[in-house]
Amino acid sequence: MVEEKGRHKKMPLINNYQKGWALRYMREAKAELTAAQKTPYMAPGLILEAMRKAQAAIYYSLGDPPSIEAIVRQTVFKRQLVKDPVLRCLVEIELTVQEVAQVPESDLERAMKQADEIVQIAGDIVKLFTGEEAD
Repeated sequence: MVEEKGRHKKMPLINNYQKGWALRYMREAKAELTAAQKTPYMAPGLILEAMRKAQAAIYYSLGDPPSIEAIVRQTVFKRQLVKDPVLRCLVEIELTVQEVAQVPESDLERAMKQADEIVQIAGDIVKLFTGEEAD
């Protein structure tokens, strides 16, 4: 923390480019989820897209998205025991996204609930690291 005339100011953990993309992906994830609720015939694709965008928002808020994605996918592929709580959370999100990608259309309600949870979690993470909430 940097002191500024008797007040504490938070140091940004990410740059403006990453912050901008994190917030954009969060807005888009929320919009995709809303569209999925309003257009059931398009819901399967929109739900999955919402989850992927929420994931991208998290990755941008944490730093280098390609590196983070590679670590998460490698961990999932190797089925490693994950002790780090942040990586465990990211792996659980990835596994949920993969599970929803395989959900039959008859189970869209459950997929919608899972997507909503992922988008909410992503929103909390993005807010924590950017200091802003995506509208």
